[in-house]
Amino acid sequence: MLESPHPALPPDLALRAAERGRRLLRRRRAVRVAAWGLLVVALAVFCVWAATARPWAVPPVDVAPPLRDW
Repeated sequence: MLESPHPALPPDLALRAAERGRRLLRRRRAVRVAAWGLLVVALAVFCVWAATARPWAVPPVDVAPPLRDW
């Protein structure tokens, strides 16, 4: 099997492989940039919500109504 002649390969195989690799790298880079952008937007939305809602603040103490009919 090893002594038989090798099959013929297309002459542009290396060019097609290189182009496919470049496309994969561009796609991965675009996904990474989109993910970072989404993370930054989510962080900004969280900061705006936290600044307006102030979830760390102690809620005001409600005074109980006066007792009647004792």
